[in-house]
Amino acid sequence: MNEATAQSLGPVGRIQRRVFEVLDGAVMDRTSKIVEIFIASLVVANVVAIILESVQSLHDQYEQFFHVFDTFSVIVFSIEYVLRVWSYGRKYLGTEPGLAWKGRKEYLFSMFGLVDFFSTVPFYLQLFMPGADLRVLRMFRLLRIFKLSRYNSAMDDMFEAIKSERDSFSSALFLLLISCLLFSSLIYIIEGHDQPEVFPSIPAAMHWFVLTIISGWGNVDPVTYFGVALVVVTQILAIALAAILTGVVATAYTAQVQRRESLYEMEVREVLADGVVSEEEKQKLKTLQAKFGMSDEQVEAIARQVEAEKKHRD
Repeated sequence: MNEATAQSLGPVGRIQRRVFEVLDGAVMDRTSKIVEIFIASLVVANVVAIILESVQSLHDQYEQFFHVFDTFSVIVFSIEYVLRVWSYGRKYLGTEPGLAWKGRKEYLFSMFGLVDFFSTVPFYLQLFMPGADLRVLRMFRLLRIFKLSRYNSAMDDMFEAIKSERDSFSSALFLLLISCLLFSSLIYIIEGHDQPEVFPSIPAAMHWFVLTIISGWGNVDPVTYFGVALVVVTQILAIALAAILTGVVATAYTAQVQRRESLYEMEVREVLADGVVSEEEKQKLKTLQAKFGMSDEQVEAIARQVEAEKKHRD
């Protein structure tokens, strides 16, 4: 944000913009780093506490500590949530009133916004309904682990990879559906007369197929030779489908990482085009590096490559 824009915002607007930059990591300075480390450490501590709390002996001995720590965590995460909702109104700078809610709506209905909300709401439900059994809802606290993905691009890269290869995934799922109908019908025809209690219908046979595909064994031993052969073929199919999906994800993920490095390289080329790198441009590159989760070695290699190409042209 340049100085002219900052002056036009006013005191409250500048604070709002600064809070957004710190929480969103739009500016990688000391304050932003401290906040990031604090929230990430608190999330990890919460997950560890939830796991330890499930041990009955530890829960009985340290129940008061767990409650105090959870209360402190909810207060911190609630303040973070409110500040994000408030500050995201400055994500899109402008004079139109609708732009403020554009940023807020984008956060509220994003994956991170929903995680932030549902990981804290069970505490308040228990507070307002103390007699209700909310053990299932309390497990939503484990969603806090997904808050860490805000500071790491790995999950975003995975989702983008799956999205880019959705046609391949659709084809694999269609093949799986056809195989389920075919093999379930065959096992019902072959084993249904000998094991009517196990394969009373095709839907029951579908249950066997799903278990076989997932675990490699459908919890049923066939009694006919054709049944044994069909189970072997089904297991081979499960291995083949797993290999296909793994290959698709691995290829798409690699392409996503390369695309991310290409975007960073383009940004470096643009910054070095005039031969002068301003502080604002340096900050922009650091923010982009943090967003893409790139190591210093990767960044240095790209910078050296761009510099070498520039000298060669000159």
